Amino acid sequence: MNGPVNGTVSRVVDVLVVGAGPAGLAAAARLAARGAGRVLVLDREQQPGGVPRHCEHRGFGPPGRRWTGPEYAARAAEAAVGAGAELRTGATVLGWAGPHTLDTTGPEGPERITARAVVLATGARERSRSARLVPGTRPAGVLTTGELQQAVYLYGRPVGRRAVIVGAEPVAYAALDALRRAGARPLAMVTGLPRSQAPLARAQRARLLGGVPLLTGAQVTELLGRPRLTGIRLRRGDGRSTVLACDTVVFTGDFTPENELARRGGITLDAGTRGPAVDAAFRTAQPGVFAVGSVLHAAESARVAAHEGALAARSVLRHLTGPAGWPDADAVTVRTELPLRWSVPNRLTPGAPVAGTFLLRTHRFLTRPTLRVTQDGRTLHRERHHRTAVPGRPVPLAGVWIPRVDPDGGPVWVGVG
Repeated sequence: MNGPVNGTVSRVVDVLVVGAGPAGLAAAARLAARGAGRVLVLDREQQPGGVPRHCEHRGFGPPGRRWTGPEYAARAAEAAVGAGAELRTGATVLGWAGPHTLDTTGPEGPERITARAVVLATGARERSRSARLVPGTRPAGVLTTGELQQAVYLYGRPVGRRAVIVGAEPVAYAALDALRRAGARPLAMVTGLPRSQAPLARAQRARLLGGVPLLTGAQVTELLGRPRLTGIRLRRGDGRSTVLACDTVVFTGDFTPENELARRGGITLDAGTRGPAVDAAFRTAQPGVFAVGSVLHAAESARVAAHEGALAARSVLRHLTGPAGWPDADAVTVRTELPLRWSVPNRLTPGAPVAGTFLLRTHRFLTRPTLRVTQDGRTLHRERHHRTAVPGRPVPLAGVWIPRVDPDGGPVWVGVG
């Protein structure tokens, strides 16, 4: 039933998906195709598709496909709309007016939308220079990878001639590619990690960085220049200070979930991921609210996010068609011990899938690690990996141990050794 409420149009849908990236579009396509009813997808950007929209390199899509990011984004949006979902871009969610009711604004004016289920697929962002507490002036030429890609691929704007990349995560490859396509010369990559822990150290040895020096154990202590960047000041591990002359600096990686909407809704966040805490069915602690994709674990590939979106759709359908009820908010939590950073899922609830895969992240390289799962001093599972665990990339853990968890016990811990 629709109608104005104090000048705001009120709408009712079956499923509201917030975010039109790979996870949100995949969830919407699956839900609409399986008869979930009215499925509405909102995104604040003018074009759907999320980050792949401004990733010109190939390799997107299912195995065997080599679409560019924009091709992948367009196909994902077409699949959702073709299945029957409604897609609205340029629409910003302002906040919650109830457990399943969101206030929005967009080209059609303010709306209050109520749904039977809400799926948060708001993605992640790179932390900016200010969020990383890098002091100095505020000159032009300071970007994140996403801002760089949008400038180069979406708007064709110049980005400078001599650039430094701060960060040595796999996403730095995308920054290197965008800088070169824009005609800028990458001078160096800088990371505070020691060489033994820098994810791209091996890539440098294999000459995969195209001769760009990788400076490890170095911290950016100041940005110089006004109105345009003229250089960055570095402090090396031995205390020495040096200045790299450049007119562009790109801060890469250091992703954080776009969790603002979840926080405003009072949804429990996981201390490790900083995204909504979810169980293996992508259910948050808030009844009827699901979360999926990079808002849970920043940031995975489009393929991983889309796969999760399709899996989450199954859980939403069960919620819409099954008996009423929702897992207890006091679920058993899953926590990690260093050098592991976090786990997703991070809640264990009755009725969630017994089998499945947990995704972990590590702070440092781990050569063929053995993962250990314990609860209250009991070992529930041990699993040996035959590949090196790399920072910035997912480390899988089988969920076969879930039936051995005591639902009345303490947290489950995942460690190494």
